[in-house]
Amino acid sequence: MELIAGLADRMEVYLALAAMLFGIGIYGVLLRRTLIGMMIAGELILAAAALNFMTFSRFLSPDPSTGRIFTLFIMGIAAAEAAIGMSIIIAVYRNYKSVETDRVADLKG
Repeated sequence: MELIAGLADRMEVYLALAAMLFGIGIYGVLLRRTLIGMMIAGELILAAAALNFMTFSRFLSPDPSTGRIFTLFIMGIAAAEAAIGMSIIIAVYRNYKSVETDRVADLKG
């Protein structure tokens, strides 16, 4: 148990976790075939950014509230992205009866 408690006090652990979340998010955005999967991957990218802000705020900032404020803004952006993204996905599904990106590719003008 001391090993886990010791790791929680290291900045590198949080940054490595954020890098993994970011990498998984980029992988998901680039290789997912459905719009919903791409949106979930985008949420992972935003979670990685929020984790980075909280990490730097905890370990480097003299005022820890700045990281929390940025994280609240990121959470608001993520909520707005989810609401707008789902409404766009529903509209696309109504027109194309699919949420796969290959079938929606003819939207390019």
